[in-house]
Amino acid sequence: MNPCRCAGTPARPSAVVTVLVLVLLALGAPLTGGAKAAEGPTAKVSQAEAGTGGTVTVTGARWRPRALLTLLICGQNMIGGTNSCANGDGRAVTVGADGTFSKKLPVAEPPKPCPCVIHIATATGEAAAADVAFKVAGHPVAPLPKERSGGERLSVLSARLDGSSGLLTWFGAPPSRRLVVTVGNLGSTPARDPVFEVGTSHGVFAPSWEEQRWRGTIQPGKKAQVKLDVELSAGAHGDYLVSLRYGSKLLVEQPWAVGRPWGVTLFWVLLCVVAAATVFRIGMAVVDKVRPRTARAAPPPPASPPPSTGPAGANGARPALPWFTPDTAPEAPPHHQISAPSEEIRSTPKGTT
Repeated sequence: MNPCRCAGTPARPSAVVTVLVLVLLALGAPLTGGAKAAEGPTAKVSQAEAGTGGTVTVTGARWRPRALLTLLICGQNMIGGTNSCANGDGRAVTVGADGTFSKKLPVAEPPKPCPCVIHIATATGEAAAADVAFKVAGHPVAPLPKERSGGERLSVLSARLDGSSGLLTWFGAPPSRRLVVTVGNLGSTPARDPVFEVGTSHGVFAPSWEEQRWRGTIQPGKKAQVKLDVELSAGAHGDYLVSLRYGSKLLVEQPWAVGRPWGVTLFWVLLCVVAAATVFRIGMAVVDKVRPRTARAAPPPPASPPPSTGPAGANGARPALPWFTPDTAPEAPPHHQISAPSEEIRSTPKGTT
């Protein structure tokens, strides 16, 4: 019986090992989850409160290496976006190779009341941000605006740009289009006279926004066609991007290729040609006025008409023109043919026929 008991004893260590592995895995799961939760970028300040005109040192860790960051002091916990930040007094810093940074930030009053935060965000590459609570001494404090629960939620179903460029646009007039969007209300309350923001951007520049109110009501679960006018500056040409925003949500972006106003180029070319011709004519007139005058040679006397060889007129004067030209005058008979008959007549005796 003892050998049988001894043969079964090795199974106990294996069971113990299995239980220990399960316990370690159970204990390691929370630790792993906590490590993952702490992997995001962090930031902290050297002091929690400072007055206007002072400085505060902002440090951070676990940021993307070589990333460009912007540091801003914002009011109302930056609920209204960067419009509630002191953008003119912000600073930029480049993250080091180890993912850390340190930068002194001047303390300035934001346009919105506190509670305030120092907002750190990436300017290029993958988006990342962090906020640190900060108090600006002497700056007013106001309660945060209450966020609406539910409400209207507008979404764009389709979008297009209507219109075309006319003859005046070809000569530099401001190009204009109409942004036609089909907007649906996915919220629980109607959207009455919503105010949209239409922005136009060119190249790498940020869009310039313009508020436009649409008169009408979009009921929950319904859709409506919204038409908004878009106009660029005079002489604009190139690739533009038309954006539509409602609140802080970007609804749609529509490309717009604007042709070059060749009429303006043609006008300047013609103006240069006309100006050059005018200057040339004025210069020639001035040269003609200032150049010295030279005595002109007397014209030669008129040649006398050749003497006429024709018969004289009735009053004894020679005619003005010859009767015959040398090549058409009749030839005179030889002298011996004229004088021969007269000799024969003289030699004939009287009384003979």
